[in-house]
Amino acid sequence: MTTPLLYGIKGKEKKKMYDNIKEFLCSEKSREDMDRFGIYPDSFHKNGNITAFMVRGERADLLVTSFAGGFHGEEIEVNGEKWIVCPKDHLNAEALRRVFPFTSPRAVLGESSSMGLGDRLGIAAPGHLHAISGTEVYPVLAQQSMRELNLTHRTFEDVLDCASFFVFREGYKKGFGADGDHLKKKEDIRTAISCGFTMITLDCSEYIRGDALEYSDEKVLSICDADKEEEELFCTRSHRVGEYSLEFSKAELCRAKLIYNEAIEYTAEVYEELIKGSNAELELSIDETSSPTLPVHHYYIASKLRSIGVEVKSIAPRFIGEFQKGIDYIGDIKVFEEQFAVHAAIAESFGYKLSIHSGSDKFSVFPIIEKYTRGKVHLKTAGTNWLEAMKIIAKKDPGLYRRIHDYALQNALEKAKAFYHVDVTEEKVPQINDVCDEKLYTLLENDMERQLIHITYGFILDEKEFNEKLFSTWRKHDEEYAVSLAAHIKKHLTAFTPFY
Repeated sequence: MTTPLLYGIKGKEKKKMYDNIKEFLCSEKSREDMDRFGIYPDSFHKNGNITAFMVRGERADLLVTSFAGGFHGEEIEVNGEKWIVCPKDHLNAEALRRVFPFTSPRAVLGESSSMGLGDRLGIAAPGHLHAISGTEVYPVLAQQSMRELNLTHRTFEDVLDCASFFVFREGYKKGFGADGDHLKKKEDIRTAISCGFTMITLDCSEYIRGDALEYSDEKVLSICDADKEEEELFCTRSHRVGEYSLEFSKAELCRAKLIYNEAIEYTAEVYEELIKGSNAELELSIDETSSPTLPVHHYYIASKLRSIGVEVKSIAPRFIGEFQKGIDYIGDIKVFEEQFAVHAAIAESFGYKLSIHSGSDKFSVFPIIEKYTRGKVHLKTAGTNWLEAMKIIAKKDPGLYRRIHDYALQNALEKAKAFYHVDVTEEKVPQINDVCDEKLYTLLENDMERQLIHITYGFILDEKEFNEKLFSTWRKHDEEYAVSLAAHIKKHLTAFTPFY
């Protein structure tokens, strides 16, 4: 995949950009000057003897810095002063984070409200930052899973670098996080932490015995036992969390042990070896399973983690119903509320946040989540940002969108379903030929179309014919994408009244 960081700037475009830079450096440097010469007004920053700003190009932006700070690039001289015109590469991103610390991620899960804003394309942060402006939300701008990295051929470094450059460009100084999302292997966690990621979402799904949820009490007791200390701790009294009481039978305690003990042991191992003593916070993901997390099992996990000294900042249970990708909640909302209320009480009792995974577009349950967490929650989104980008393609290049739709349906859907749990089938997808070009973007209001395009992103981006045209179109219409994406993310935020 070609990312915006790798676009070259040559010939007439380069000469024009350099002329604009030189004229700007000779000007009074007002906002009017910045606009006139293609400088991003909010990107003009100083730290000691170092001045830096960003200039807009047709295909990419460039960073311009005074002759200090460890930046590299092409040297220019203006009125006897030396400047460096820098490509947006990893070395310059590292220098940027050293010189301007607000471009480095920090821990944000401890803040009351936080939101994961996965950016698979490296172009969404301006829209994200516009959306959260004026709110109490702390964004996690760099958020990628290994699955996403593999499907987009990106790296942790690239994901963080994109976020840092955009934070600098937009002048955002409140603080943002970086999440190594749904990581399973220690080597991946180690890499993410070494790159500066401030949050690790540990996916323990491979250590969870979900089948044991269906075992009879007799079978559970025949293959698992609880010692007297555990029975005394869990089974001899009620456990109060908020206004709710939880009770364990011996069979339910043994079932919790059978399902989750290996996951708890692995979490403790990862925490002691990699998380403890680092700058990263730990989120535990137990949502990648086929069966919901029962409240009593959630309580058991939290109790065991506390007893062995593992500090989690958030836990993502597998909630009842379905949180499928890019569409609203599927299930009985009343039953969801009954169970969610208890999950929220458990999290509050143990002092961590609930994390809502696949949180994009779950508008019907957002009021329930806000009610019981009072906004102290971590909401994760990712694919919805890609869908908003594809909506721009449907509006600006309907022919390209039609080709992508057909390719996704005929060549990528079944392959992509190996990675994602969705209900989409070829028969359920709307007939694209029935929709005129002017209304083509409305297809992405249909659940089946959303899921089709949502899960096939990696295969779409792998096609050179699509990739180059997609990125050039997004670049040409980047301001419209930022506005559209900001409006969509704000719809999520306004469901949580404490955010505003």
